Amino acid sequence: MQKGVIAAGHIESAHAGAEILRAGGNAFDAALGAFLASCVCEPTYVSIGGGGFMLAHTASGKTVLYDFFAQTPAFKRPQHELDFRKVTLHFGGNTQDFHIGLGAVAIPGNVAGLFHIHKHLGRLPFAEIAAPALQLAKNGVALTPFIQSTIYLLQPILTASAQGKTVFTNPDGQVKSPSEIICIPHLHDSLFALAKEGARLFYEGEIGQQLAADCAAKGGYITMNDLKNYCVIERKPIQVTYRGHTLFTNPPPCTGGALIAFALQLLQQLNPDGKLKNGTKAYMQLMAQVFYQTNLARKYVFDKYLHNPRVTANLLNPQTVAHYAQPVVNLLGNTTHISAADAQGNLASLTHSSGAGSDYYIPNTGMMLNNMLGEADLNPHGFHRWAKNRRLSSMMSPALLADVAGNLTALGSSGSSRIRSALVQVISNVVDYKMPLQEAVTLPRLHLENRELNVEYGFNADEAAQLQLPDGWHKTLWQQQSMYFGGVNAVARQENGIFYGAADTRRSGACFVV
Repeated sequence: MQKGVIAAGHIESAHAGAEILRAGGNAFDAALGAFLASCVCEPTYVSIGGGGFMLAHTASGKTVLYDFFAQTPAFKRPQHELDFRKVTLHFGGNTQDFHIGLGAVAIPGNVAGLFHIHKHLGRLPFAEIAAPALQLAKNGVALTPFIQSTIYLLQPILTASAQGKTVFTNPDGQVKSPSEIICIPHLHDSLFALAKEGARLFYEGEIGQQLAADCAAKGGYITMNDLKNYCVIERKPIQVTYRGHTLFTNPPPCTGGALIAFALQLLQQLNPDGKLKNGTKAYMQLMAQVFYQTNLARKYVFDKYLHNPRVTANLLNPQTVAHYAQPVVNLLGNTTHISAADAQGNLASLTHSSGAGSDYYIPNTGMMLNNMLGEADLNPHGFHRWAKNRRLSSMMSPALLADVAGNLTALGSSGSSRIRSALVQVISNVVDYKMPLQEAVTLPRLHLENRELNVEYGFNADEAAQLQLPDGWHKTLWQQQSMYFGGVNAVARQENGIFYGAADTRRSGACFVV
């Protein structure tokens, strides 16, 4: 009898989750084990010092969103006192500015999330859940070509500190090569201590005290009160219907889930029978317009009212959907994701991130913290203008899809602003085109950023070349599949107890049925 399935962004993360399923753990144990392992083997874009979300569906039928994302501090300090430094990263022919340093660090939620979810949903002792990650941290992890490519991309951040240089480069200063071992000093001992002592060590004990002291002395915001007062929030997920399927996903103050739901409602109106042939010029034009109208709705209906309790209901109101559908009728976004399911009917969809990283490691812990206060996407009104003591918003959108037959799919994506476009297309592939899950994940994607339509390699070249766009729009035809278009990892449990899953090769994902 199958015990479950796990899909994650790295083969070692997936192995960790599979090992826990074999040991009798449930889907939540497996997701948490893979989560911890990812902090060891995917250190370029996630860490124990980040934050995230998990959508949990229990065997009893309860669905809850656990919010353990980063929080803004309760007090500000003069900007001239901050350690807040601009770093320019090069993405092919483009550049993007990020900010790092202690002044970019928001209150981390990952440790609180791990222990809160384990307390409420876990089956195995925490020490058993942490064991695979501890083994990886002790022995080190072989560098993969994909992780090496992200080191090159983020090198100005990852190697800004002495600790980062030790982790990611050789003594000659060159980035480590594939098959060389990545080993993060002190991380094993820190994870071992956390597994033994619990979240208090991070939020009230020596680790938290060191972080607060460094922030006070070296230009950060976080205080001991910020750490002590941090708590995981359990939220009611957004629930919408799409062509007879029920979608559950991340609610406000996060933006991604509501915008995915809105885009699907547009699709449902504009392609009512779901028969528009996938990959054609007409399909690409429709998707581009759906994403454009969703961006407009975000600007005028959603972002301004993000903390209004009725913001989701107003966005998904049929009149709002019809208003943004009409122009299309007339014309006719660093993260990792883990999905897990078990034989009892539990499903977990977990996404977490440390942003681009702050370059600050809590001394003698191996823990690099996030730079969420230095990410432009999370600070749309400008840096240092955030509201105090409030959850930051995010595009992360762990999701669950249920059909009328009782089949359940847990899915989510990495990829910042590309998360929602990736998930909309994968959900449409599954529901509208009845594709097997792996095909739905692998198929090429589109993404609209402002008025730049990115067309991933794999679409019919003639159809893509003939694609006509509105005045002022631009089109980029990619020559390869790319991590730019997200990294969807998904698992499914059929009503008859059979499991299957899909991992995104764009980000070297892996999936195991146990």
